[in-house]
Amino acid sequence: MKKLLKVALVAVCIVFAGSAAKAQTKIGYINFDQLVDQLPETKVIRTQLETYNKQFQDQYTAMTSEYQTKGQAYEAQRATMTDAVRSAKEAELSDIQKRIQSFQQDAQQKVQAKTTELSKPLFDRIRAAVAQVAKDKGYNYVINSAQTDLIVSPPSDDLTTDVKAKLGVK
Repeated sequence: MKKLLKVALVAVCIVFAGSAAKAQTKIGYINFDQLVDQLPETKVIRTQLETYNKQFQDQYTAMTSEYQTKGQAYEAQRATMTDAVRSAKEAELSDIQKRIQSFQQDAQQKVQAKTTELSKPLFDRIRAAVAQVAKDKGYNYVINSAQTDLIVSPPSDDLTTDVKAKLGVK
């Protein structure tokens, strides 16, 4: 009876071991940032974003210049101003400062939205290429090595070169 129990236990272990071997996952990795930097579309997107951002920078420079000019004029004439004029000038400077802060926040949001708008098609194209390469090579997971420090990473699991080829990048 004990022998039969041992044989059954060994048989069950062999069946489970075989199932576990089949269920092993294959993990690959790519350097997403390096891939993005090497695509020609990235330069076009950066140029468009710089042009878009420059509009806000020019307007911000004009606003801060106005604030500094009025602040210097206020400081120079402050001693000779009446209380009512001083209060009005301080309110005006405070209003300009609030507008500058509001403008900065609005500009940052708009630049971020434009960045997302321009980058999304590129990122979607890269993700599709990564998914296709992973599928073709039998990988279940692909990790971005630019965001993760890989302790052990065999070169054979680096899919960056294959994805570059899929995207037509040399």
